[in-house]
Amino acid sequence: MTVPPTPARDLRLDVMRGWMQVSIFVSHIVGTGLFWGIHATWGLSDSSEQFVFLSGLGLGSVFALKSVRQGFAGALRDLTARLRRVYVMHVSVVAVFAALVFWADARLAPGEVERLHWTLLAEAPAEAVLGLLLTLHQPDFTGILPVFVWCMALLPAFMWLAGRIGAWALLPPAAGWASVQLFGLEVPGLGGTPLEFNPFAWTFLFLLGAWFGRQKLLTGRALPARAWMTWAAAAVVLFGLHARLVGHGIVPEFGPGAALLEGKTELAPLRLLHALALAWLVARLLPREAGWMQGRPGWALAAIGRNSLPVFCLGLFLSWGAGLLLRCYGAEAWWLDPMLVAAGIAALALFAARMEQGAARSRAATGRAR
Repeated sequence: MTVPPTPARDLRLDVMRGWMQVSIFVSHIVGTGLFWGIHATWGLSDSSEQFVFLSGLGLGSVFALKSVRQGFAGALRDLTARLRRVYVMHVSVVAVFAALVFWADARLAPGEVERLHWTLLAEAPAEAVLGLLLTLHQPDFTGILPVFVWCMALLPAFMWLAGRIGAWALLPPAAGWASVQLFGLEVPGLGGTPLEFNPFAWTFLFLLGAWFGRQKLLTGRALPARAWMTWAAAAVVLFGLHARLVGHGIVPEFGPGAALLEGKTELAPLRLLHALALAWLVARLLPREAGWMQGRPGWALAAIGRNSLPVFCLGLFLSWGAGLLLRCYGAEAWWLDPMLVAAGIAALALFAARMEQGAARSRAATGRAR
């Protein structure tokens, strides 16, 4: 097989990932009035779907490239190291969150432990710790990283199968997703807390992204460009906008309305379709390097996107803290909500910029060592 060149970094992906992290941060702030400014308020899907899909796209491309250059074993070693980092990050987030929630419950907001479903840790710590380590106990704010652990664990088998039977490799994960929709297939959570993201459903979205990433690397394009697909995607997005407008009471209902917005845990069909339609429209209509991406806002979003996983983890803590402050003091200060949101976004951008500087110093040191 011809060794493909390392693909050039697509600035659009970095910027879109950055916007997703900002959107996720705002959406996690309980009680904010600024949720009207994020795209999840106006469609059937939110940033979670794009986060998972694009992660599959990137890792599928990387795994395929390393498989060609270093063999399947080399790609597996690289993915194992990435999986280990994500799992350690999950455990770290859980540990810090537990400490913060129990502190808040004792000092600032009584009932916070119960509200965020950390009761099992207080009542049966051994069972709770085991469930947390197995990713099967998921108090609030701790459900997304396990999705990546499960998806990355399945990626090698999927890529091996894709190399042998092509697109038919998507049949098993598609069957898992369909079983969730038709029969309610699920993985039961421990401690009475359901899993936030059904792994049988969400791994399909990740592996679909991995398939497209593999195709893009090996053949030069993920899908053939078809005008009808763009029009169909636009129709889906407009349908989602109408459903949201009905749900918000902005326009009268005629036909399906707010009920279509349900089903995030199981990745309901319309939610999946809407997410894929958005991804297609961005890929087809957004220039690879639009002028606005070169300015400060674009640079900040790209930096956040390039460091999306650690930024996401920081955003979890900041959004929980902002929501806690709004609950405690928001009624007394109208300005607290916009101030907390602006400060949180600035903190994410500053954190990402520091990570970029650290990465640049590391590359420079590596270059001098050589």
